[in-house]
Amino acid sequence: MDLTKSLIKAKSPCADGFRWFLRHYHDGGNYQELLDALVDDGRVEDACWLISQFGPTDSVLVLDSLETEALVFAGAVEVRGNIEVASIIRTGRSIRAGGGARIGDSIVAGGDIRVEGTLRCDGKIEAHGDIRAGWSIEAGKNVDGGGDARAGRDLRCGGALTLAGNAFAGEDIVVGGPVRCEKNLQAVGDIAGSADIRTINGIHAGGSVRCVGHLEAGWGIRAGGAIVAEGSIRAGESLHAGDEIRAGAGYGVFAGLDVKRDTWESSARVRAKRQPEGLMSGWWAGSGTA
Repeated sequence: MDLTKSLIKAKSPCADGFRWFLRHYHDGGNYQELLDALVDDGRVEDACWLISQFGPTDSVLVLDSLETEALVFAGAVEVRGNIEVASIIRTGRSIRAGGGARIGDSIVAGGDIRVEGTLRCDGKIEAHGDIRAGWSIEAGKNVDGGGDARAGRDLRCGGALTLAGNAFAGEDIVVGGPVRCEKNLQAVGDIAGSADIRTINGIHAGGSVRCVGHLEAGWGIRAGGAIVAEGSIRAGESLHAGDEIRAGAGYGVFAGLDVKRDTWESSARVRAKRQPEGLMSGWWAGSGTA
């Protein structure tokens, strides 16, 4: 794809960026060559702006390994080994690595992000599709996915976790900001959040579920350990905990919010080591594993 002066101008670029384009590509230039030139000249943000305006291509960049300061590629990137990017990697389509990926500022993909090892980024991780790592997913800031996020070990982020699909971790899920999953949130170990945790479907932890804010699931919440929130605990169906269920001071525990009261005994059961204080709705079924 060739980008001409008129095409660029129609997107209302910043004055400095447009002057750069006229100085280097007055007669226009190939889309990917222009992206590469911007990155080489230290204008990574301009390259990211350009890809957001003109979208993805069907090109595929195949490498044995990738080690660079920054990369902005309009197509897909497939790396047989490891990815090491000091600042930003941004693609129009998917990113795949046969090893691990270590990113400085951000990794943003127009499709899936899939790595066989650990996916680690000091900043944000963003994908329009799935985010999957054979080992852990670790982000210093937000994790934002248009599909599922799946980690063979831990899923950790310092900011918000926002997913249009499911979240799954083979060990723990630890989030420094709010959690919003349009489907299920599941961990073999613990789930811990430093703000609200909300899912449209269910929450399931082999260990405990704890959050600093409100805890809410459209379906049920099940934990092998405790279910604890500093705000309210709200479930559309049942609440099952191997230990205590405890809401914050002054807040209530609600089960069966999305089912009829005459079905609470089967569809809104509340089971824990002891009856929760402030149980406002649901059928108390006592302790045990039934």
